[in-house]
Amino acid sequence: MSAKTVVQVINPNTSLAMTETIGAAARAVAGPATEILAVCPAQGVPSIEGHFDEAIATLGVLEHIKAGREQGVSGHVIACFGDPGLLAARELAQGPVIGIAEAAMHMATMVSTRFSIVTTLPRTVIIARHLLQRYGFEHYCAALHAIDLPVLALEDGSGLAQEKVRAGCIQAKRQDGSGAIVLGCGGMATLASELTLELGIPVIDGVGAAVKMVESLVALGLSTSKHGDLDYPVRKTLSGQFAGLLPD
Repeated sequence: MSAKTVVQVINPNTSLAMTETIGAAARAVAGPATEILAVCPAQGVPSIEGHFDEAIATLGVLEHIKAGREQGVSGHVIACFGDPGLLAARELAQGPVIGIAEAAMHMATMVSTRFSIVTTLPRTVIIARHLLQRYGFEHYCAALHAIDLPVLALEDGSGLAQEKVRAGCIQAKRQDGSGAIVLGCGGMATLASELTLELGIPVIDGVGAAVKMVESLVALGLSTSKHGDLDYPVRKTLSGQFAGLLPD
């Protein structure tokens, strides 16, 4: 393993502003020997707020996973709280692939016995519940709160979304009896440190958590298992826009 760890941080939507926000959050926690490559697809959806959006975004995630592998990156972060395409990405990747919802939930259980989630639209609360069930953290989550604003409100410069995130976190601490709060959107990433200080409890950003997990796995020499269902995709001829997706 080289001295430098290169972590590819993939924002699955097409927002360049949100990609910059996510990249800044990743660099703020990355170790001195870690390089962050923050990327997003050129085509797809401008924000991810439902199952349809996730399905569209998954192709862009996989294209970046393939490109990152060819560039020799050490590992990958999927920086959307729905963790779109996570298992498919692990099939395609050689290094570790971590989703930010998965990372944040894991971290929350290490510093508290109960956590709350503050996310964007009410419909994404349902998606977060599905992830809690899939990852086995349902009984750790006390409650989920939605600020009822779209994802891109976090990038509109008004500050309204950030203030609603703050209010949602305060409400979660007061009402839920939770020891930690998970921020349920990659666009909230830069708010975690300030809210942790203000609330006096851990407020966890999945982008930073995922970057530290990738760094740890790389340092331990651990990569995605290629035994069983996460083995590389079965070789077959793909057509159309998918033709070049499988690695050579």
